[in-house]
Amino acid sequence: MRALFHGYLNSSLILRVSIALVLGIAVGLIGGQPVADWLAPFGELLLRLLKFLIVPIVLFTLMVGINQANIGSMGRVGRKLMLYYIATSALAIIVGLAVATWLEPGSSMTLNENATVKVPDNPGFAAVLLNIIPNNIFTAFTELNLLGIIFTAVVFGIALLKLRESEQHAELGEHLYKVIEGLSEMTLKVMAGVLQYVPIGVFAIVAKTAGEQGMETILALGDMVVVLYIALAVQLVVYCVIMRGFGVNVREFFREARTPMATAFATQSSSGTLPLTITAARKLKIPQRIYGFSLPLGATINMDGAAIRIAISAVFAANVVGVPLDLMTMAEIVLIGTLTSIGTAGVPGAGIVMIATVFAQVGLPIETVALLVSIDALVGMGATGLNVTGDLVGTSVIARSESRHDT
Repeated sequence: MRALFHGYLNSSLILRVSIALVLGIAVGLIGGQPVADWLAPFGELLLRLLKFLIVPIVLFTLMVGINQANIGSMGRVGRKLMLYYIATSALAIIVGLAVATWLEPGSSMTLNENATVKVPDNPGFAAVLLNIIPNNIFTAFTELNLLGIIFTAVVFGIALLKLRESEQHAELGEHLYKVIEGLSEMTLKVMAGVLQYVPIGVFAIVAKTAGEQGMETILALGDMVVVLYIALAVQLVVYCVIMRGFGVNVREFFREARTPMATAFATQSSSGTLPLTITAARKLKIPQRIYGFSLPLGATINMDGAAIRIAISAVFAANVVGVPLDLMTMAEIVLIGTLTSIGTAGVPGAGIVMIATVFAQVGLPIETVALLVSIDALVGMGATGLNVTGDLVGTSVIARSESRHDT
């Protein structure tokens, strides 16, 4: 047993996660709902461990990152990030529309007019912006309001930077910085321990998902799922082209990105995968001042996978009701979908909110959302995996562009 345990610890993490994914699918499909219920607590434990790390890792990493840079460079990085988020989200929707228009998912189905679905309220873009500034710091932490946590870290990180630069309190600022830097390293040590449990949790979560969904659901709406994954693959190719254009080593990138990609796929949580994404950024030797800001922000508002999901869901709904989308409607979906994918970020049930919002704006029947809910987990897994990949691609690209300013 001891040799087996040491072999487990010494083997590659991505190998363990990959085996866990395959075994999870097989066990879930064979065992069905009883196995899904029995394994559910093991998957929940992984999600809790990852969420447990979110507050310290975002707070300390971002504060340390800010104090390794200067205000001017942070503003430049922020502008580049927003341009990247908007451009890739719009591009993802165009990719989704193109692939779905070509493959026509839903063309053989008909709408059940009695189908209903409860769609969470869309809080609106203004409410999301206001939510950046929390009413209470501790409430932002307990509710895992990532935008609020990022705002807190940025404000206090800048204050610490100013303290270190002042003549009167420079020594105090340096002592405080050393403490926060130590807390950041301590958090990473805790994260290294959590990583050892990731394959077990991934196995449980995937088995639970496969057991609950079953082959019947997968086959019934299989064309929609297949088209989505084809579009996700096309977007990955687009990422490769972008990275090559900026001189990022694509092979090295995917070697380190595989673990957060697979974990995001299994857990369907961009923010929950954040500790693993940060570990990948460190292994890629990206400066902490960049990944400490870009990855927490990207986990909240950068949703390329969700953008593709919006596009394909729109074409699917149009095919179900027998009214193909015209070019004007597609252009409207690109515009509204880009804004919606950012505007509803971090909202519970965000995927359904985004789809329902776009459907309402372009005149597609909301009833078709009920069809999509049945495959929400299968679609959400792929979309979340691409969301996390897009965050890390953007961070790598911006790090390369910033290296030119540093030289």
